[in-house]
Amino acid sequence: MYEPTQLRTFLAVAQTLSFTQAARRLGLRQSTVSQHVRRLEEAAGRQLFARDTHSVELTGDGEAMLGFARRLLEVQAQAAAYFSGPPVRGRLRFGASEDFVLTRLPEILEGFRYDHPEVDLELTVELSGTLHERLAEGKLDLVLAKRRPEDPRGRLVWRDDLVWIGAERLRLDPDRPVPLIVYPPPGITRARALEALEDQGRPWRVVCTSGSLNGLIAAARAGLGVMAHSRRLIPPGLVRVPERAGLPALGRVDFALTHARTRGTTEGAADALAAAILAGGERLRRRSG
Repeated sequence: MYEPTQLRTFLAVAQTLSFTQAARRLGLRQSTVSQHVRRLEEAAGRQLFARDTHSVELTGDGEAMLGFARRLLEVQAQAAAYFSGPPVRGRLRFGASEDFVLTRLPEILEGFRYDHPEVDLELTVELSGTLHERLAEGKLDLVLAKRRPEDPRGRLVWRDDLVWIGAERLRLDPDRPVPLIVYPPPGITRARALEALEDQGRPWRVVCTSGSLNGLIAAARAGLGVMAHSRRLIPPGLVRVPERAGLPALGRVDFALTHARTRGTTEGAADALAAAILAGGERLRRRSG
């Protein structure tokens, strides 16, 4: 009922929220991308995107299709891997940013280990900036982490808004510096938060620094201050800071998969894990538990 090519095109548009960027990513003409999406919408009998000259957004049915499309392509990839070629093996050094601690990434990794039992998977959880540094130094083979939207490195998994979050009871005093809860350098959300406040001319002070997401969450739940965080990954017990607080917009952030520059014996394993993450990406936007 649903053509894999159309599903892959749909996912590219859903991840980039841009027909132009999706066409560039897939190496297709924009008219072809539009045609694939239109045919998928005809097959589903539903509108998947709400679009005008300025923006592209998923409809409710589009959000539903996102999960179905990833699962369909994931099963297809698993079948293709099972029936083609020798088993993937070797040592794979994979780095994931702290953002995924509370998501369902462990489920994806568990499925990967089940499908590829001969791969020796080593997981490193760190700040995005640190992971990119280790990747450049040849200490990691594949990284799933944040990047700025203008950064060309890696393959986009999804793009999200950065928002201010804190405890529901927290009230900011407009006459006092903004209390910040941040990762240490080179944290990407830290840098973006400081840049936005500096651009606004708003004074700030750091009330908590931690390299652990759980540490930041604990401080935020205690009402110590606010933190910049992905809109889709807001932890339980925390909420978006209301606009009336007057905090500056933080823009968007990308979550991307980046391979090591030098790819040797780990190439097959890295490609297989990257495919599993891209196919199961919808689960990364959901909290575990």
